[in-house]
Amino acid sequence: MNAQISFLDGTFRLIHIPLHLYPNFLQPILQVLLPQGGDDSIAHEAEGLSIDNKHGFLNISITPVECSVVCHSTWVKNVFEPVIKRLPPNLSKTVTISKDDYLILSVIAAGMDAGSRVMDLTSPLALAGVPIFFITTYYSDFILVPSKDRQTVVQVLLARNFEFDKDESAYVSPSAMSHVRGKSQSSEPPSTPPPSNVAELQVRTFELLKKRNVVPYISPYLSLVQCSGRDPSQLVDYSRRPTLSRHPSGNGHHRRSWLDNVDTKLYTSLISVLAKQPRFLSITLAQEDPPSLLLDREYLGVFGDSLVGDTEGDLVPIFLDLVNLPLEATGIVSGVAGKLIQEMGMDETGISSELSYLSTARAGAVILSSKQSMKALEVLKPLLSKE
Repeated sequence: MNAQISFLDGTFRLIHIPLHLYPNFLQPILQVLLPQGGDDSIAHEAEGLSIDNKHGFLNISITPVECSVVCHSTWVKNVFEPVIKRLPPNLSKTVTISKDDYLILSVIAAGMDAGSRVMDLTSPLALAGVPIFFITTYYSDFILVPSKDRQTVVQVLLARNFEFDKDESAYVSPSAMSHVRGKSQSSEPPSTPPPSNVAELQVRTFELLKKRNVVPYISPYLSLVQCSGRDPSQLVDYSRRPTLSRHPSGNGHHRRSWLDNVDTKLYTSLISVLAKQPRFLSITLAQEDPPSLLLDREYLGVFGDSLVGDTEGDLVPIFLDLVNLPLEATGIVSGVAGKLIQEMGMDETGISSELSYLSTARAGAVILSSKQSMKALEVLKPLLSKE
């Protein structure tokens, strides 16, 4: 596999918001979602934005389990924490922010299907004792790792034949990944020694899930599509149109703002859907990519022609409510994904080519076609049954 893995700038934190408190957080969610620029009032949050006022990374996910936000640590402090502090104590304690800061790895890989990508990218980190969150988007994969584990992550990459490319500021694998496990030492070793191989990893994962009463389930009648906003280069540049105003301001030149660089139809549609508290919506903004959406099919009509991609898709998520697990739990993504690929037969069913994964603050979702999701659920349920 040819892969390019780079650390995004900045540190990030995860926020878990119970669904019944979602209305209290709609305003801060919209504040971080909407593009910024030219406003002195947001100067203290601008640390999380690029020079052209784009988020380096932002994920907002509303699922049947929770509302989850991954955003720059500065935005957490200045936008979300004040809202939490205004809540009554009995409610504020139900909203959680990750204690640790996280780094985000951006993964661009070619020549490997989605399921194998999940396995090859997450298993080495789990075997090194690094807890991760994994987010598959329309264009890329993103892996969240604790910032304190950066050196361990680098050692894992180097052990798997990655080399640092100064020109790309990324770790690059010119050939297929080696499956030899390198020796990786963390400055803070996990309290329990990490598993020695993938098989042991899977066993430990399901033992932990069973112990914490995690039961996989499918939300009835929920069907998703994965798609993208249009590339900014495809948008009409309205700034070049002649003004109809008889009273031009200033020197008569159009004053550009963030609205000139985004699809306003897409953002208006997002606001409309977010205002309804959808059953499922996951939006990811990354500096190098157009917006990526994993969306309840019910809301496709709201977006009109502002989306591109397979809008005829029929994806069904299998949810794992991980509220009883600590954030530092390791191996969940690779353990569950690996077991499914193994048990369902990667070549026979084609599961590996379509499997993707969405980590949220306190849950995980394995995403497959509707047919494969039912089969996957049949595989998982016996493994997590206490009977």
